[in-house]
Amino acid sequence: MLARLKGFLSDTGDGSRNVPHGQDELQLAAAALMVEAGRMDGLLDEEEEHRIAELVRDRFELDSGAAGLLLEAAKAATEDSGHIYPFTRTVARKYDHDERINMIEMLWEVVYADGELHEFEANLLRRAAGLLYVTDRESGAARKRVLARTAAEGT
Repeated sequence: MLARLKGFLSDTGDGSRNVPHGQDELQLAAAALMVEAGRMDGLLDEEEEHRIAELVRDRFELDSGAAGLLLEAAKAATEDSGHIYPFTRTVARKYDHDERINMIEMLWEVVYADGELHEFEANLLRRAAGLLYVTDRESGAARKRVLARTAAEGT
């Protein structure tokens, strides 16, 4: 897996990237979206990183080591990017509608991992939802589920 993720990040010399097709590409795209969500407030903090690692471990049934490698690859893929379109395009193409709603729910979990919702994070979630063909109502319901879980865990 690591070799394929590195291949995703490597330049082929002709200006294009050696992009794998399949599960690794999808996992990297989903993790990259979560990293972008975590970084929107200016800092990918420890709580957000921990939450992303948990989410990718659970979602993709990875062990802790593989989840950590995926997180590092996602951080590298988004380092100079600032663009979510390539990642949302991959997710939109490969996930069905319910899985895309689940992706939005995971993004809400990341932005609430530090206990605050920054306006840039909320903006990113609106853009991501639109690019993933998830309605505002569906995204709002996902947000409410995350807030309910967060409140239940805090009590």
